[in-house]
Amino acid sequence: MISKGCEQCAMGGKMVLFVYGYCDQRDCFYCPLGENRKNVTDVYANERKVESDEDVIAEAKRMEALGTSITGGEPQEALDKTCRYLSLLKEEFGEDHHTHLYTGITGGRENMRRLSEAGLDEIRFHPPYEMWGDLHGTEWEEILYIAREEGLTPAFEIPGIRAEPEFLDFLDEGAADFCNVNEFEMSDGNYRRMQEEGYELQEGHMSAVDGSKEAILAQMGDHERVYFCTSVFKDAAQHRNRLKRMAENICREFDDVTDDGTLVYGKTWATEAEFEALGVPEEFYTVKSDHIEVAWWLLEEMIEDGDVSKGEIVEQYPTVDGTVVERTPLA
Repeated sequence: MISKGCEQCAMGGKMVLFVYGYCDQRDCFYCPLGENRKNVTDVYANERKVESDEDVIAEAKRMEALGTSITGGEPQEALDKTCRYLSLLKEEFGEDHHTHLYTGITGGRENMRRLSEAGLDEIRFHPPYEMWGDLHGTEWEEILYIAREEGLTPAFEIPGIRAEPEFLDFLDEGAADFCNVNEFEMSDGNYRRMQEEGYELQEGHMSAVDGSKEAILAQMGDHERVYFCTSVFKDAAQHRNRLKRMAENICREFDDVTDDGTLVYGKTWATEAEFEALGVPEEFYTVKSDHIEVAWWLLEEMIEDGDVSKGEIVEQYPTVDGTVVERTPLA
């Protein structure tokens, strides 16, 4: 089974709203946050650093977001800010804008009530790893029922460190709606600590940890409400589909959108007067302060014909910072 939040994520339709980089409950050795996100109070909507509420709305519109996932750090430790953004998104995009939140603390009834009233739909709990197998009879069992009573869909989202049958018990008892297991990964933010704990990368993989996937799938994978999210799927589907969705939404008439969700166009340092003299249709180019951006195939023809002396084909991400992936000189 895949939840509504995951369904939208797989389509590339979920904006990722990072609200708070601190997490005071514990310092998990597997925390993937990099230096630019860990222990900061900055807010990011996807790759965009948020300076105002308008930035959050602009980023959601940039990708025609179907919903938003709220993450950190620990969003419940910045509850006022988290609730304000939830309300903002629901007011702007309506009740159909699906929201889910990742949390590593229980929070209690008051937090669940506030989150629900602000517009949160789904809450995904990540209990401390050292408590796995002993969660029944604790606040972690209680909060699942409290969250549901307050109008939220309670679930688990855990890293695939090892198989844990207790999570299946919570599903069968009706306490949690689903359990997402993320393939255990190494990142720039946790690589050193993960190695110190004895973990290594799978051969041929950029991030997946060796040896955890098979055992988890064998013990937990057959349950209809367990979803195992692989590192390959995150990169090849979730991230790429979000980029493609964004690219298709913001591309100009002459931009090419690649299968990877990047934009491709031509760039030349010819003048607007030269383009006008050549009779280039206006829909095929845009004049910038010190250059002209143009359909890449048209620029190739112009250089081959000697109409323009030089240029380049540019491939870049459709993100707000427009990171360039590749430049191919033309002469």
